[in-house]
Parts: sequence; structure tokens; C-alpha cells
Amino acid sequence: MQIDEQRIVQYIRDLVEIPSPSGYTEEAIAYVATFMNKHNVPFEITKKGALLATLSGKDKTRHRLLTAHVDTLGAMVKEIKSDGRLKLTMVGGFRWNSVEGEYCTIHTANGTTYTGTILVHQTSVHVYKNAGDVKRDEDHIEVRLDAAVKSKAETEQLGIHVGDFVSFDPRFQIAGDFIKSRHLDDKASVGILLHLIEVIQEGELDLPYTIHILISNNEEIGYGGNSNIPAETVEYIAVDMGAIGDGQATDEYTVSICAKDSSGPYHYKLRQHLTNLAITNDIGYKVDIYPFYGSDASAAIRAGYDIRHGLIGPGIDASHAFERTHVSALRHTTHLLWRYIYSPMF
Repeated sequence: MQIDEQRIVQYIRDLVEIPSPSGYTEEAIAYVATFMNKHNVPFEITKKGALLATLSGKDKTRHRLLTAHVDTLGAMVKEIKSDGRLKLTMVGGFRWNSVEGEYCTIHTANGTTYTGTILVHQTSVHVYKNAGDVKRDEDHIEVRLDAAVKSKAETEQLGIHVGDFVSFDPRFQIAGDFIKSRHLDDKASVGILLHLIEVIQEGELDLPYTIHILISNNEEIGYGGNSNIPAETVEYIAVDMGAIGDGQATDEYTVSICAKDSSGPYHYKLRQHLTNLAITNDIGYKVDIYPFYGSDASAAIRAGYDIRHGLIGPGIDASHAFERTHVSALRHTTHLLWRYIYSPMF
């Protein structure tokens, strides 16, 4: 397979610039749907709003499924404060300090958007002597709107209400061969899957097994890939991010193959199959354990599906915060997936 890293990076850039916190993903799914139509890939939109595409293979009795998710971390308006600023509630699992100072967008029910900045209420060091000691939590974090409002009523007059979604600016940058952006979890892997599909479709290549591509939209809240799995599915691989930190083997330059996360071990023989493919084909990889992690594959197992489940993905630094990866991790992940879909099913 000839991997075009720049096309993957462009897909990632397009996707991270589309706001899509869990529960507000229609535009991101529409982007993927447009891609599928362009490449003549049949798909359906599920009742939950995910996208399930199918690439037919020679063996139509045993299928494989690959999934990645377009939903991201974000927030919702919890309360409009008396001074017109906004109190937030989290969508997905992150720490408030990781979004302090971030620019954001409020998406109102009538379609109007407003920008703002996420701050601790006691930010000004010229007024609050102990500003650095203030706890970063839901009670102290707020949004300063870029609008001339000084009261709750004035903010409500803009059309902003409790329940409106709030997205975080991605701040996408390319620094040499590094990609820096919020929401690389998991839009980096969606970009990889899109490139995989276009190579297959543009080359009119035959597949040994039918492949389903599930682009899920609720992974960050725990149930993105636990339904709409065709009955013929034997193997299910979540393509997500590899977690980097102290004690971890994963790095930004290779594909990470997960042996175990908070849900327990992944299917041993499938993991060994992926590892052997990496070794045989000179693919840079790490096998790792993610202590505080759950994937769409583990959600499918919890939902009772009788499948072999696996989890791989590019290593991404500072997950759920200031994320970064390297093009080599994208390349190795794409290469492993390519070898996998053409490998015999055991």
C-alpha cells in the first residue's frame, strides 16, 4: 500500500475543525457521509446518529469491523450566571485545568454561535491575590462571552440557554512532522480509516473478507460502538489513540497495540495476530496497557456481542488535553490496518 500521509493529515485537519462534542456530531458525520458518497461506499446512518459503511469482500460469511469515533470532549451550558457569564458541565472525561484559558464556541438551539474564553472566575492576579490556588472545578470555571452582556437576562436575549453545547477550539498546527491539536482522539484514527477506504476504492481492490467501518459518535460517553454490529462480524477492532505517560510503552512514533485497559484484557489471539503482522512487515509498534481507558470494542463486549475484540491506534501525547502525534504513528497504524484486512482470519 502506498500511504499518503499528507492526505491523512488533511482529513484530520478537516475533522478537528468541525465542532463535535458527544451529542452534537451531525456535522462531523455529514462530512464522513460526503466522503463515502464520493468514493461510492454504501452506508447507513444509525438511529443513534453513527455511520456504518460496508466494503464487500470475497468471504461474506465472516466479517471484520473497524471503528473510530468523531465525537470529542466538550461541555454544555449548565447555568447562566447573574453577571451573564456561563457555568459549564463536562461532556466526556477531562480535567478543568486542561481547558482553562481555551477559546470556545457556544452553539445555540437557533443555530447562532457565540465565542468566548474558559476562565477561572478569580483569574485577575491584580484583584485576586490567591488566584493560582483557586480550585479548578465546575464551581469556579466559567465562560466569558465575547458579547456585551452584564446580566443573565442579556445573555438569554442572545438566544443562549441551559443545554447549549460548547466546543473547544482545536488550535490545529503542523510542526515539522508533528501534528498538534485538540481532538486527535479520535479524529486522527478517523482520518486513517478514510485514507484506507480511498486507497481500496480508487484502486478497485478486492478484499478477502467483508469489512464494516463504523464511525461512532458517542465513544467519549461510553456507548458509541455497542450496537449496529452486523451478525456476521467475527473480529472487531477499535482504532483509537495509544495512551502515553509514565510507565507506558507507547510513544508518538509507532502504532500502539493494547493488551488490556480498564475493561480487562483484549482478545489474546487477535492481539498476537496483530503483533505478528507488525513484526513480519517491519511495522513500528508497541504493546501496552492503558490503566484508565475504555474503547468502543470493550463497549461492544459489555453489550454482549460474541466477537474477538482488539484495540490499536497511533500514540498520542497528553490525551484529553493538549494532544500531539507524529506522522510516523499515522503511517505505522495505517500500515498495520492494511496488513490486517488482507490477512487470513484464524
